[in-house]
Amino acid sequence: MTDDADSSAVSDATTAFLDDRDDGERALEVVLEADSASSTWTFDDIELDSGTFGELVSRGIVTKADGEYRVADVGAVEAVLAGEEVPKESSDTGPVGGLDSFELGIWGDRRALAGLAGALFLAFVMRITQFRSVFRDGRVVSPGNDPYFYRYWMEELLAESASPTDIGMLAEMPPGALSRRPLTHALNWWIATLFGGDQWAAELVATWLPVAATLALGVVVYALAVVVTRDVRVGIASVVLLAVAPVHAVYTQVGFLEHRLHQYFWLGVTLLTLAWLAVDLTRRRESMDARTAVREHLGSPMTWISAVVLGVALGVSVHLWGGSPLVFIPLAVYIGLRAAVDARERISPTLANLPVLVGLGIGSGLSVWLHANWGWRLAFVAYTPVLVLGGAVAVLALGDLWRHLEVRTGGLVALEAGVAGLVLYALRRLRPENWADARGRADDLLFRDGATETASLFTVDYAVIFGPLIQIGVGFYLGLAVLVWAVWIASRRYEPAWVLLAVYASVFMVFAAIQVRFAAQFVIPLSVLGGFGFVYALSVIDLARRPLPLRGGTGQARPVATDGGNDTRSIALPDGRKAAYILGIGLLVCGMSLLYVPGLSGQITHDDGQYEAVVAIEEHAAETDRAYPQSFVLSEWGDNRMYNYFVSGESQRYDYAMSNYDDFRSGDDPDGHYEQFEDRVGYVVVTEVDGDAPAESAQVRLLEDLGAGGDGGDALAHYQLLSVDDERSAAAFAVVPGATIDAPGEPGDTVDVRTDVSVGDESFAYEREVPVGEDGRLEVTVPYAGAYSVGDERVDVSETDVMNGSRIEVGGIEDDSN
Repeated sequence: MTDDADSSAVSDATTAFLDDRDDGERALEVVLEADSASSTWTFDDIELDSGTFGELVSRGIVTKADGEYRVADVGAVEAVLAGEEVPKESSDTGPVGGLDSFELGIWGDRRALAGLAGALFLAFVMRITQFRSVFRDGRVVSPGNDPYFYRYWMEELLAESASPTDIGMLAEMPPGALSRRPLTHALNWWIATLFGGDQWAAELVATWLPVAATLALGVVVYALAVVVTRDVRVGIASVVLLAVAPVHAVYTQVGFLEHRLHQYFWLGVTLLTLAWLAVDLTRRRESMDARTAVREHLGSPMTWISAVVLGVALGVSVHLWGGSPLVFIPLAVYIGLRAAVDARERISPTLANLPVLVGLGIGSGLSVWLHANWGWRLAFVAYTPVLVLGGAVAVLALGDLWRHLEVRTGGLVALEAGVAGLVLYALRRLRPENWADARGRADDLLFRDGATETASLFTVDYAVIFGPLIQIGVGFYLGLAVLVWAVWIASRRYEPAWVLLAVYASVFMVFAAIQVRFAAQFVIPLSVLGGFGFVYALSVIDLARRPLPLRGGTGQARPVATDGGNDTRSIALPDGRKAAYILGIGLLVCGMSLLYVPGLSGQITHDDGQYEAVVAIEEHAAETDRAYPQSFVLSEWGDNRMYNYFVSGESQRYDYAMSNYDDFRSGDDPDGHYEQFEDRVGYVVVTEVDGDAPAESAQVRLLEDLGAGGDGGDALAHYQLLSVDDERSAAAFAVVPGATIDAPGEPGDTVDVRTDVSVGDESFAYEREVPVGEDGRLEVTVPYAGAYSVGDERVDVSETDVMNGSRIEVGGIEDDSN
């Protein structure tokens, strides 16, 4: 066994050799392959020219042994090729078992850390493309509709307590916060309390928590990639693909406070812990028999730390979002397949996966405790990990039985599917109420429509194949190719970590095929697969070393030391020509996403017209002292929470807007709706729609004619324009009783009632042609304050008259018809 100093010398020599020679990687792989085939070998056994071989010997990378040759330190050479630090106590006789210190290969490596920092910076930039649309005049205008629901509950909880130690308050959360996402609201509240718990802290969390959570997820994805592939370059590439995936950037952009930022992070943690447990056992098995490897795996403290972290991740995931049971589907599939591959390799599935069972047990206990003691979530949701735990115990026991019987594992997989079906049948028969709840939530999550995110990732609108390109980028196709390879390689050899990635990617791809809203979860495992594919693609055209799992004869990677004491140059810097090629290929892979991210992110931000509308409504409500619900804003449901958040703070629901707005907009009698509104609606915002609307519809009469009449249409009596932008993309109206002008006249005559209106930069004439009744009186209700001409008379109407529905009588009117 070589000492640390010798390992360092071999590492330095190997690094210098790679830097000095373009064919250095191939030469090293040739001698490593020879070394893996035989303990010693001769020059005639390898395909290298004498000059290259002589240089390897002179540098001390290859040394003589018993009259032949061998690699001086296999671990050191492989570490340099993999972009890892030099393994302590490296040896040419075999790998160091396990990952006891949770080493990830980079934490003391400056170049790897610099690459990670660059990838995270790219993720940051991609999340702030709509910065100017979010920060307006000291306000934080979150994109989309749902973030205002989460801001509402965060501020409601902050009003109850701004102390981070007041955790007991979470047991008394209002029903609206408890129903589906209690932990998301609790975490948002708690983080805000750490920053003071005031309005500034609430806006800070609403603005930057999605971005901060994404950067944390980037670190997790990097660690996941390095654990599975043992290649820091794959880790960096994975974070880059995550950074530029448009669908993920949209849901985690600045200001987009939602459950997703928490959900994505804990999904990443779940994958990382499961991968670490799988890889630790795999590496130990490379240097010892299966029984010893399992025993040492279970004897490692890091194994049980990982199990605890896994349990916490699973337990909290249950209470983060409404569809949390869905995240246990890929876990259940993975455990079932893991039982089969363990049994195939004559490894005890139960013992090999005991840490996963412990993690599931911890997650089950945490989930059920929060439900039983704090009332969080419905019972069928809280008990989901318990069902998975019971099923896991059953299938792992079956795996052990199959291992003892020594029969083909295909039958085991079929039997496991039968067990899953039996569990679901038992749930339906024994707990019909829970089954009904589960069916209802599944229908809501997977089969609802009406929103853009409910379309399929593979929608025919984009010819099926272009949907993933727009939503995910070229990384989808790279990852899909590696997914096929992962399935193939897992069927041939013991690679549970690749099984894990393949299962999670496949399941979430199916979900995304149903609704694109799941594509961002799909991106998390897919980014690792895509990062691996990107590095491999570079190696095919001789611009990079092959990823370690694909190197012939060198696939038995060693774990690496992470004490940071050795400044190993793990990532060789390419020369100018290669650097240009790599940059060009990187731009080719990421280029379309760099264009789509701002565009897709901008689709859910609120434009200038909408912002002007909400400011005008807010000012009007303050001036007229309107309180909720008289200040409720009726609008398109997808923007409704935004308007009401700023006007009244009541942004919990949008049901009324969803049920009534379309009928109002498409109807031809806006003033008739005024009677239906009663005191429920105080303001209306009309925005442009695709296609042409009927001329008599409220859409046209309000947005295009501004309620003042046009093309022979009548002016409206109860809609006072507050704002309209130059492009007529949004117009805001106050719904008012209006002042009623009562004047005498000649029966049967028609009298013009007119005033000039100016709102911002928009000026127009508000004019009504009013018939005089048989009783010699005319009545007309007007929504604007101002000086009106009524025939030859003039009358002043005040804003108070308009808001109070006052009646104003006018003197005699001369008949101007003669």
